[in-house]
Amino acid sequence: MEAQAQGLLETEPLQGRDEDAVASADFSSMLSEEEKEELKAELVQLEDEITTLRQVLSAKERHLVEIKQKLGMNLMNELKQNFSKSWHDVQTSTAYKKTHETLSHAGQKATAAFSNVGTAISKKFGDMSYSIRHSISMPAMRNSPTFKSFEERVETTVTSLKVFFRRRRYEEAKEE
Repeated sequence: MEAQAQGLLETEPLQGRDEDAVASADFSSMLSEEEKEELKAELVQLEDEITTLRQVLSAKERHLVEIKQKLGMNLMNELKQNFSKSWHDVQTSTAYKKTHETLSHAGQKATAAFSNVGTAISKKFGDMSYSIRHSISMPAMRNSPTFKSFEERVETTVTSLKVFFRRRRYEEAKEE
């Protein structure tokens, strides 16, 4: 008997199949005509209120669009503002600052390394160019069109590297 009483007083939430059973149950036979009429009137009133709320919301949305148009705000401007704010938030974040510092430091180290390599290559090519130009033992090779073309390319490359690294050092000094 106690088990039956507990079954009737269950406090567990309804499960899916229980909800289906309740939804398919016909409670209209349990209601009096007066209760049915009251529920129908309440249903009509709720539907009317929902319709009114939808109309009010629609009017408010139209008013919002009008105000934004008068202020010159449109979707593109809002997107730009949101992007700018988001980018500002990223730039002021600790992670961004640490990453920026680390990459900047790595860039300075790489620039210094490239500069050293460029200087070494430049010196080597300069030494090689000098020794080849002043070599007495290879006059035929030194005067050949192939050698002259190669020599010009090496000199152009060395000059370009020197200019590049000078500019880079100038830009770094300007940043500091």
